[in-house]
Order: sequence, then structure tokens, then C-alpha cells
Amino acid sequence: MVSERTEVQVRPGAEEDLTALTDIYNHYVRETPITFDTAAFTPEERRPWLLSHPVDGPHRLMVATDADTQEILGYATSSPYRAKAAYETSVEVTVYVAPDAGRRGIGTLLYKALFEALADEDLHRAYAGIAQPNEASTRLHESFGFRYVGTYREVGRKFGRYWDVAWYEKEL
Repeated sequence: MVSERTEVQVRPGAEEDLTALTDIYNHYVRETPITFDTAAFTPEERRPWLLSHPVDGPHRLMVATDADTQEILGYATSSPYRAKAAYETSVEVTVYVAPDAGRRGIGTLLYKALFEALADEDLHRAYAGIAQPNEASTRLHESFGFRYVGTYREVGRKFGRYWDVAWYEKEL
């Protein structure tokens, strides 16, 4: 269990983070509708994802760690919004926090570092899709200037039911 007073550091993700990042993501795959993946991943299956987020450029991976133990507390990414060339100045962003590290401002620290890293990139917009309901994620995104642009109704099916996804955008 992570203590409440732990100092947190944020840095670019690295290959040695792969197992811990996969474990965090798999929690959300197995336990929540936050991601629409329905089967857990092995670290090797997640390696292409990790490698698609270099330390520079518009597609980044930022990792929050406990300053003392180096335990990974969460991560944030910017990824291609869509594969077509005209979308290259848009990114989709997301943040995942370890289940025992929530409500400590980790998501805020991660997004702050991510948007600072992206500040000099040739980017125009960031988009975030939030499976509903998820008030904590909505508050986080709105605190960073994201504004609601619409909802895809019952767009994903997981755990035997359909889920809406609310879309938010932010000018970069």
C-alpha cells in the first residue's frame, strides 16, 4: 500500500516499466469499463504499445513513480488520434492510475507533465474519450481545459452491457 505522503516523480516511460504498466492497465481491463479491451495482456503483447511512445515527439508516455521506492503509480499517454495523415496534429490522451494510488493527485501530475512535454510539438488538439459514468475523469479533464463535445451512445459492450463514451477536446 502506498502512503499518502509519498513524494511523486514524473518521468518519460522506459522499457523496464513494461511489466508494471501492463499490470496497471490489466486492472482496468479486468475490473472496469474504463477501457474497452476485454482480455488482459502479457507484457510482451503490450511491448508494441510501449515502443509506440518514444521520449520525444507528439506520442509520449509519462510515468509517475514513488520517489523512494520507484514503484509506478500511474501513467499518461498521447497517442495518434486517427491513422490518416490529416489527423497528425491531433492526439488522443489518457491517464491510468494504480488502483491503490487514486485520489492523490497523480493524474493531475501526469497530465501536467504530459502537456508540458507536448507544448513544443506541432499539435493542434487533444481528445479524450471517457466511458460513462466517470466523474473523476470528467473533473480531471475539465480542470485541464477540456470541453465536452459529444457522446457516442452505447458504443462499447463490456460486462454484459453497453457503455456510452463522452468525448472532450482541448486546444493545444
